[in-house]
Amino acid sequence: MRDIIKMAVVLTVICALSGLTLALVHDVTKEPIEYAMLKNVKEPAVMAVISGFDNDPIKDLVKIPIGKDKKGKDAFLMVFPAKKGGKTFAMAFETAAKGYHGDIGVMVGVDAEKNEVTGVSIVSHSETPGLGARITETDFTESFQGKSLENELTKDDINALSGATLSTNGVVAAVNNARTLFEQHRDQMLQ
Repeated sequence: MRDIIKMAVVLTVICALSGLTLALVHDVTKEPIEYAMLKNVKEPAVMAVISGFDNDPIKDLVKIPIGKDKKGKDAFLMVFPAKKGGKTFAMAFETAAKGYHGDIGVMVGVDAEKNEVTGVSIVSHSETPGLGARITETDFTESFQGKSLENELTKDDINALSGATLSTNGVVAAVNNARTLFEQHRDQMLQ
């Protein structure tokens, strides 16, 4: 009987130490892993839509609470600020809107001083290859550059894709979502 109790105590201590070690490793590696994921996954899109900065937009990431997601968890808008001399003059952030086959993730660059779009990069989509998937082509994405954020965009304001109206509308809606988010959170984005 004593052997069983002794074995149970030893196993409990081993499990507790293992759990404590895993929790400690998780806490220590959480930030570097998050940074590496952002650097490898989001940075190409961020670099495609903003330029002329002297900071690391990934490292200077600003998370702005924007409510709850579909699962009821806190949702954050991840803003990648472009700074020069310590002052934020532009930023990139991701929005989404429904396309033909699902949500289209769009990284939108915004020039805060000119109040215009600096660039658009498609981050994720499941549009039809050869049709809606043409939203990733540079002729299409570059047509958003320099568009004012004063008014909502329509597909008439950009080089709309023929045969891919829903995909085009999805990207335009995502950029208009970015416009709305920029208006709502401008002060927080410029910190």
